[in-house]
Amino acid sequence: AAMLRRSLWLFLYLCSYPGRGLRVHEYLYFQVLSPGDIRYIFTATPAKDFGGVFNTRYDQIYLVPADPPEACGELNNGVFIQDQIALVERGGCSFLSKTRVIQEHGGRAVIIADNAYDNDSFYIEMIQDSTRRTADIPALFLLGRDGYMIRRSLEQHGLPWAVISIPVNVTSIPTYEMMQPPWTFW
Repeated sequence: AAMLRRSLWLFLYLCSYPGRGLRVHEYLYFQVLSPGDIRYIFTATPAKDFGGVFNTRYDQIYLVPADPPEACGELNNGVFIQDQIALVERGGCSFLSKTRVIQEHGGRAVIIADNAYDNDSFYIEMIQDSTRRTADIPALFLLGRDGYMIRRSLEQHGLPWAVISIPVNVTSIPTYEMMQPPWTFW
């Protein structure tokens, strides 16, 4: 009942402020399958003017935290990024530079988490930098709190990566069955 009230409140709020409302097509969802303590559906936003799109659904693919986390140059764990999705932290260089580093290491996509670990509601618009470079792999922005919680869980379990499903179609999941992170208000 509480979840239904919260969803109704959010719907009414967004309808009351159409200029500030969020459009569904601006979001992409993924679910962490393992480790189990963060088995939630997370929301990410695609880069505005660079990167590819998800043409393939991955039922199980690794989400590998980059080492170093900012991924502004050569990666210590680049071999594990090959054919997987990288979890990168914001800062140190442009979003496009990070995306290109992951692409050069053979990553299928990059999820860039905000470096403000307490950010649980503000999405950054990732835009092209001032160079003429491009990137072909999808680039997504993740809230800082979500990125932090994923990395923290992996550290606590001593795991090198999470297993995720991406993208997830949330329109077919009843609101009361959606496994949302308890720290995020949808």
